[in-house]
Amino acid sequence: MQAQILAPAAVLIVWSLIVLFWMAGKRLPAMKQAGGGLGKAKPGGRGQDLEGVLPDRINWPSHNYAHLMEQPTLFYASVLILAIMGAAAIDVLLAWIYVAVRIIHSLWQILVNTIPLRFLLFMISTLALFVLALRAAYATLFHDPGVLA
Repeated sequence: MQAQILAPAAVLIVWSLIVLFWMAGKRLPAMKQAGGGLGKAKPGGRGQDLEGVLPDRINWPSHNYAHLMEQPTLFYASVLILAIMGAAAIDVLLAWIYVAVRIIHSLWQILVNTIPLRFLLFMISTLALFVLALRAAYATLFHDPGVLA
C-alpha cells in the first residue's frame, strides 16, 4: 500500500510541470508581442511584474502554477507520512480524489476562471487533504497505522 499512495503524488508533480510549461507557452509569446521578451526584462524582474501588463487570461496559468506550489506541499508531506507509517486503502482513495480535483481546478482556473466553481473545487480538495492530514497525524501520534485501516 505504501507505493500506491505515492502514485497520486507523482501524478501531481507531473501535472505541476505541465502547468509550468503551459504558463511559459502562454506568457513568453505574449511578452514578446507586448514588446518585451526575456531579453528585455529588467534585472530582478519577477513573474508578478506581468500583472496588469499582460492580459488576465495570459496570467491565469501562472496563478494556477503558484497555487500548485502552495497547498500541495501539505499534500506531499501527508502522503509521505502515510507511506512511511502504512497507508490504508482509504488514504490512497483520498489522495487520488485530491489530485483529480486539483487537476480539474487547474483546468477550470486556466481556461474559464469563474470563482464560484473554482472555490467549490478548492474546498473539495481541501477537505480531502484535511482528512489525509488528520490520518497522517493520528498514525504518527499513536504509532498504530493498523487502526487507520
